[in-house]
Amino acid sequence: MNKQIIRNATIVNEYESFVGSVLIEDELIVSIHRGEEWVDGGQGCHEVDARGLLLMPGVIDDQVHFREPGLTHKGDIYSESKAAVAGGITSFFEMPNTKPQATTLELLEDKFEIASKSSFANYSFLMGVTNDNIDELKRVDPRYVAGLKMFMGSSTGNMLVDNERTLNRVFAEIPLLIVTHCEDETTVKANISHYRALLGDDIPVKYHPLIRNDEACYKSSSYAVELATKYNSRLHVFHLSSEKEMSLFRSDIPLKDKKITAEVCVHHLWFNDGDYEKYGNRIKWNPSVKSEQDRLALIDALKSGKIDVLATDHAPHLWSEKEGNCLQAASGGPLVQHSLVAMLQMVKNGVFTLEQVVDKMCHAPAQLFRIENRGYIRPGYFADLVLVNPLQPWTVTKQNILYKCGWSPFEDVEFSSSVVSTWVNGVKVYHNGTFDEVSKGKRLVFES
Repeated sequence: MNKQIIRNATIVNEYESFVGSVLIEDELIVSIHRGEEWVDGGQGCHEVDARGLLLMPGVIDDQVHFREPGLTHKGDIYSESKAAVAGGITSFFEMPNTKPQATTLELLEDKFEIASKSSFANYSFLMGVTNDNIDELKRVDPRYVAGLKMFMGSSTGNMLVDNERTLNRVFAEIPLLIVTHCEDETTVKANISHYRALLGDDIPVKYHPLIRNDEACYKSSSYAVELATKYNSRLHVFHLSSEKEMSLFRSDIPLKDKKITAEVCVHHLWFNDGDYEKYGNRIKWNPSVKSEQDRLALIDALKSGKIDVLATDHAPHLWSEKEGNCLQAASGGPLVQHSLVAMLQMVKNGVFTLEQVVDKMCHAPAQLFRIENRGYIRPGYFADLVLVNPLQPWTVTKQNILYKCGWSPFEDVEFSSSVVSTWVNGVKVYHNGTFDEVSKGKRLVFES
């Protein structure tokens, strides 16, 4: 039996912070002890002195693109999960728009097989929805797959679901959680035509939030909410980016009772449209980074509970793919190594509390997706944990970036906190820049 005790940490868990110790045996948390009194871990117990450090549940990122199979020049499950655990992420949900796209059970299982051999973190993969694979969707076992991913409106690749009959059938007939990317294609195309008429084809990136504007987001998000309400479906809307969309979501009921939920990503909380001048294509995402008013509205909605989950939409591209004008540069960027420390910086700046960050990055995704025995520091739960030094500043440079694409929108930013250690299923897979290359994460299991 492998026994470890993490002593005298400041434990941030279940909406409170307190000094205590956590005893781990093999994969599981055995007990939590408050205060600094001595806890006997028994013979052979490995000791971790965590005095002055923060101990949190491992982060669960519900939206990443790790690019495998087919796009591994940008990233792969090995490289990006390695960056993830260095950033305190212990579980992730990966998206289906790889090559081939994961729109059949066989192709979906191929990705699970890759991850079983290469992922440092725990994993699940979302099944992709197309206009003609509804019979395949009905075969998905909700106990072993996180949900369905539907591109409603704009999409990269060939996964745009725009058939009205298909949309209605998916919401009416499929009992799984439906996860959506919402931007209205017609509105986006009309905006492109408008700005091409004004500026020609060489449109600067600062026009990106005017092309992919709040109206495009709202039109698509509101339609998704309308369908989910009509059919009483479970709907989770990814990467909300505008104040206008906040009217679609509720804060007056607890997460456990919600059927319609929402996510926001770190970049939409950190950047605004005034940053395009400095960062250019580094902050070009779909949906776009919008105004300061939108950013502040997203922060308020996350605090109030209108938005339930905080994630990354980690989407690496080679820098050569990010070059060019607004219509040429790829949308998306890498974030998993830096998402937790970025949010802890916002804590230091007085925007959020530690408890709010842990709730939205750890507890809420576990509850929303109904993940078995993860997302909390509780006896009997898997020991997915992250230890953070809140007083160890560091600067993001090309030399310490772990993403396969080799760049970050946070280059040259100094963060006040550092991830010291990350445990996945009781194994310390990351510690001060070193990795356990043998241990692998597990396939996530969901309550049915």
